[in-house]
Amino acid sequence: MNIPVLTDILSANNLIAEQNRKLLDDHRIYMVNLLSSPGAGKTTFIEETIKRLDLAISVIEGDVASDVDAVRIKKLGIPVVQINTGGSCHLNAPMIQKALENLPLHKTDLIFIENVGNLICPAGYKLGENISLVMNSTTEGDDKILKYPGIFRVATSLIINKIDLLPYLDYSLEKINENFLKLNPQARIFPLSSKTGEGFDEWIKWIRTGVDNFCNKL
Repeated sequence: MNIPVLTDILSANNLIAEQNRKLLDDHRIYMVNLLSSPGAGKTTFIEETIKRLDLAISVIEGDVASDVDAVRIKKLGIPVVQINTGGSCHLNAPMIQKALENLPLHKTDLIFIENVGNLICPAGYKLGENISLVMNSTTEGDDKILKYPGIFRVATSLIINKIDLLPYLDYSLEKINENFLKLNPQARIFPLSSKTGEGFDEWIKWIRTGVDNFCNKL
């Protein structure tokens, strides 16, 4: 006898994700779920986006343990909630629901979720986000899309981080672009460097347009 435990878990999660989305719609808040493997540069990317984007931003930090990243974000004067999963390899919708209770939704335009560093588990869990943004850094190698297609398949767009290191690495932007667009032909790809700022203008323009279009539809 097969018991569809995973199906039941995901169905319950997705129901709460819909509740999260309704709450955010009521407050006209755009939410981004940022996914990557550990060390890709998610926190630095969020920091640099905050500095360049003229919006009221809040952040939800997801980690197995510690509040290292949340402390960094807080130094920018940004509302931040830390979620420690205690061993779980992903965030889920109930965790986000609880975090939203501790953010100033009445004065927030955009929420970044920095999900737990993992290229497998987070792909199956909706959180109530508008978009899922997946990051691949040049230091990880250009084969991650082939090895972990599931998470790249759900991505709205792809951030390729640390392009300032391209001269020193065996990493092919052409290969990454080709493999990603096979999964998501309509998606956008943003090669950039959170360290030097190269490529950030296009990313900032795109996310700002996404927030504006979202608000205009409500």
